[in-house]
Amino acid sequence: MGIFDKFKGQMRGKTGQKVSDAAEKQVNKKTGDKYTGQVDDAQQRIEDALGMDRDRDRPDQP
Repeated sequence: MGIFDKFKGQMRGKTGQKVSDAAEKQVNKKTGDKYTGQVDDAQQRIEDALGMDRDRDRPDQP
């Protein structure tokens, strides 16, 4: 297992989501919320690339 595989494994859990959300908030803060749409899109693409699935942690909707 390579170092990036280990990193990807750690980022798939709740810790990864917290890190991802914190990074998004910091970028939005630094840019004055000027690029929230682009930042959100980038966050989603990164999470997809890392194999993070936020939907599996949410309960089913009625």
